[in-house]
Amino acid sequence: MAVPARTCGASRPGPARTALPWPGRGPRPGPGARRPPSGPPRPLLLLLPPLLLLPLFAAPGASAYSFPQQHTMQHWARRLEQEIDGVMRIFGGVQQLREIYKDNRNLFEVQENEPQKLVEKVAGDIESLLDRKVQALKRLADAAENFQKAHRWQDNIKEEDILYYDAKADAELDDPESEDVERGSKASTLRLDFVEDSNFKNKVNYSYTAVQIPTDIYKGSTVILNELNWTEALENVFIENRRQDPTLLWQVFGSATGVTRYYPATPWRAPKKIDLYDVRRRPWYIQGASSPKDMVIIVDVSGSVSGLTLKLMKTSVCEMLDTLSDDDYVNVASFNEKAQPVSCFTHLVQANVRNKKVFKEAVQGMVAKGTTGYKAGFEYAFDQLQNSNITRANCNKMIMMFTDGGEDRVQDVFEKYNWPNRTVRVFTFSVGQHNYDVTPLQWMACANKGYYFEIPSIGAIRINTQEYLDVLGRPMVLAGKEAKQVQWTNVYEDALGLGLVVTGTLPVFNLTQDGPGEKKNQLILGVMGIDVALNDIKRLTPNYTLGANGYVFAIDLNGYVLLHPNLKPQVSQGGGQEEGKLYRMGTPDFLPCLPQTTNFREPVTLDFLDAELEDENKEEIRRSMIDGNKGHKQIRTLVKSLDERYVDEVMRNYTWVPIRSTNYSLGLVLPPYSTFYLQANLSDQILQVKYFEFLLPSSFESEGHVFIAPREYCKDLNASDNNTEFLKNFIELMEKVTPDSKQCNNFLLHNLILDTGITQQLVERVWRDQDLNTYSLLAVFAATDGGITRVFPNKAADDWTENPEPFNASFYRRSLDNHGYVFKPPHQDALLRPLELENDTVGILVSTAVELSLGGRTLRPAVVGVKLDLEAWAEKFKVLASNRTHQDQPQKQCGPSSHCEMDCEVNNEDLLCVLIDDGGFLVLSNQNHQWDQVGRFFSEVDANLMLALYNNSFYTRKESYDYQAACAPQPPGNLGAAPRGVFVPTIADFLNLAWWTSAAAWSLFQQLLYGLIYHSWFQADPAEAEGNPEARESSCVMKQTQYYFGSVNASYNAIIDCGNCSRLFHAQRLTNTNLLFVVAEKPLCSQCEGGRLLQKETHCPADGPEQCELVQRPRYRRGPHICFDYNATEDTSDCGRGASFPPSLGVLVSLQLLLLLGLPPRPQPQVHAHASRRV
Repeated sequence: MAVPARTCGASRPGPARTALPWPGRGPRPGPGARRPPSGPPRPLLLLLPPLLLLPLFAAPGASAYSFPQQHTMQHWARRLEQEIDGVMRIFGGVQQLREIYKDNRNLFEVQENEPQKLVEKVAGDIESLLDRKVQALKRLADAAENFQKAHRWQDNIKEEDILYYDAKADAELDDPESEDVERGSKASTLRLDFVEDSNFKNKVNYSYTAVQIPTDIYKGSTVILNELNWTEALENVFIENRRQDPTLLWQVFGSATGVTRYYPATPWRAPKKIDLYDVRRRPWYIQGASSPKDMVIIVDVSGSVSGLTLKLMKTSVCEMLDTLSDDDYVNVASFNEKAQPVSCFTHLVQANVRNKKVFKEAVQGMVAKGTTGYKAGFEYAFDQLQNSNITRANCNKMIMMFTDGGEDRVQDVFEKYNWPNRTVRVFTFSVGQHNYDVTPLQWMACANKGYYFEIPSIGAIRINTQEYLDVLGRPMVLAGKEAKQVQWTNVYEDALGLGLVVTGTLPVFNLTQDGPGEKKNQLILGVMGIDVALNDIKRLTPNYTLGANGYVFAIDLNGYVLLHPNLKPQVSQGGGQEEGKLYRMGTPDFLPCLPQTTNFREPVTLDFLDAELEDENKEEIRRSMIDGNKGHKQIRTLVKSLDERYVDEVMRNYTWVPIRSTNYSLGLVLPPYSTFYLQANLSDQILQVKYFEFLLPSSFESEGHVFIAPREYCKDLNASDNNTEFLKNFIELMEKVTPDSKQCNNFLLHNLILDTGITQQLVERVWRDQDLNTYSLLAVFAATDGGITRVFPNKAADDWTENPEPFNASFYRRSLDNHGYVFKPPHQDALLRPLELENDTVGILVSTAVELSLGGRTLRPAVVGVKLDLEAWAEKFKVLASNRTHQDQPQKQCGPSSHCEMDCEVNNEDLLCVLIDDGGFLVLSNQNHQWDQVGRFFSEVDANLMLALYNNSFYTRKESYDYQAACAPQPPGNLGAAPRGVFVPTIADFLNLAWWTSAAAWSLFQQLLYGLIYHSWFQADPAEAEGNPEARESSCVMKQTQYYFGSVNASYNAIIDCGNCSRLFHAQRLTNTNLLFVVAEKPLCSQCEGGRLLQKETHCPADGPEQCELVQRPRYRRGPHICFDYNATEDTSDCGRGASFPPSLGVLVSLQLLLLLGLPPRPQPQVHAHASRRV
């Protein structure tokens, strides 16, 4: 039985439509009879045997159109294939370009990329580069220890006794409200002149160092002044290091007191508001100051902890988390009578950015209730630390307890879990203002090799949540030379504007003794660091000999990439301290949990398996690299296109070796066709001049427009984002130097000039004598590995939007990876307005790689193609998919008594005919109203049909996550007038005399005083400290979905079953292209929408895949090979035996009088440094 045809009617011009009944089956199944395992619902699709597609003749006397038979549509497909192939053969010039290369065989040599030799050489060069920095580090660390040992402590030292360059002085002088301006403390500050240095991307002074002191540390304190005094001697060592190695960048000493001294001097990149930089919270300092940590944070949420105290605890936990790096492991739990984790993490997890964000968000849900049960909290923490069935740091083990106080010492718990070896340190934090006896808290810390801290107010949080690092540093100091090992950090964003860097770190120890015969000091003085810009490491890698799709990458022990072409973190566009900084993880509100809208403190942690599309082979490669092995493996894998719209299945060769003396491993990726490359040999200077003339704009009218890749051909070549200006700069320089000049890259220059001549010969032999209009072409083009893109005719360059660097052009890279003709429609987003179809300027690129075989060696040095006129080819497409043989033939009419098959031209009101590319984007349509939708994902054009194609395996979906995206900020939820997170007393509180003598009042006054000093109630939101948070973006995770051709190559018909809205369709791949030819009945009604496939990036509110699930299957990693968490000679007597600070009625009354009189008190700011720092 045939499928009933749609019959003609008089209701409108042209063929009419009738509902399509289910063929010979009785009642139809309802929509959604079959569902996919995941994703949107899929309506039932019934494959129709050829018998069911025989034409059905309508009743006598009525003309009828039937859906085209399968062989008819296959015929149309062959016509399309032949037309495309014919045009490309005539205008593409693939064969002619092969002949041109062979005719010019004497002008180039074929060189081979030997992966093993290449990767070993680059690894050796990187090792040598880093080793020079290591030597400089060791000289600095040794000198610092000797200078400090020889220094005599001065109790009566004054600010005017110390002369130094205060890096923040200029910014503070510009701020009339600055605390230091008010105190008039600028007498000790040098005023320097600076010169611009491109290496530092900054103005610098090579004769001096600069000093940065955190905002919450008083510069005039005795501790700080003594620190400035002895560290001044480092200046000469910095200068000598630079003399020995002029390539050195920032040399920095970060002191445990918070002072940063760096060389060369440069003004601090001060933010618009409060500067929150503290060197002790930088990733490189944290890594250098202690060994990896296993930390359990337990928070008292009993009923006595409420209001401001609870908020202080939440903020303290967030700040504590920020002291952890990716080498550390952590969990957070709350406790009252029982203990429970605050998040979904049931065991220690890696302290990476995403896990820490989960903790920070979960902490906000803590609610105070019940009674205090220290035993429950500590037992939970010890159980966590004793769990050996999970990945963890296996080094410093510690418990951090935040509480408002209690009487229980839980000695029995410590005896059971921790004594006598005391392998777990206990740090206790008394939070808020209260009158509780803190002796039990002090005892817990002192009895377990820890430290007791007090956090009475917001101002004490930052300093007291990082001081524990001094305690952890004791075993390192006591280990002496054994612990003096250079470590290299993860990639992070430099605070002074260098961009992405890694830092070599070396701890600096206090070598003094308290007296003759006394034990040596246990304090770590700080960390010495030297930056290495990633760009300097990249320069050691081969750039252009690997081809457009070859690259070098490097990873560390965490599997994070140090080098990778897909390492492209988003940066802010604002000024100030954060200019050029990464957008890192953050939360929208401040207290409790400091938002990190543009958090330059966080390292850049892009895993190798997130930088590429993950598969089992890459997991194996990553593990081998982390283990420090050598290896080579050829794999078939998926790669994203440069514009992230497509996925290609390709072959790649991976080769890797460790970089000795570091924690890094280097890899090389090569496609098989990049095993060989061309190296020009233009010794004939006359020929050089001849070819060079084809780069001159005066030749463009006859030879076509030339775009040159903006590469670093010569040192003195001025770069420009405008290719016309760059070409002008290039020509001007070439008139002064020769391609063989020592200041130029001869390989790049010779290849560029050679390709200029070769592409000109293509114009001469093929393009110039052809009439592009005859075949409805807007342009023809050729792009080469040498960096030339020639577009013909010259006027077509006005509408050329592809990247002038072929290696960064999506069409170029995809053409190399795919056989045949690659169609690329103009990029359109569903949110943008439709394409402008005026003046026939909208075109579709069709490109293909030129493959050469020279002496048995195969390579692909160029890509050629054409640009189709969209409108003209849409009309041609209708004719090719019709019963006409050519455009001038009259359309076939269906007579009153005849039966005809529908075609894409005559029946375009009933029949939808489209060409869709391998990414699911619309290329051509027989529907005129869809021409302005060319380039859109087809689901946005016809969701029902695209879903059917996906369900029939014509397309496969690949989902991945972009962890480097930046998103517009969400407006804050708290719009009240009061500072966020601040306890605001009620009118009843103010009228209650008892309230004025309470801990709440005392704490509130402390916040106010702190705010009067630093111009803000509470420590400012870093986003607000840098400017208007609403005007900035923040980091986020974006879910990406790409579609690519599935395994179906057959041509068949199917029906989309949807009751009376059912549709027939036919789909067939076009040979030697990336196109799918689809013919379908137009939808009769809109009720058949069974779901819409999405392709555009979508924001992941949960930051990607469910973190709670991911931590159950952590990726392989290795921690640092050194661990210093125990030394038998450690003196644990210094454990924070401070006194509590009960509120004083006299002080409270005085403060109240000052407030009522409107006279803000100006107490001397508290010095945030241990008294034990005094030598």
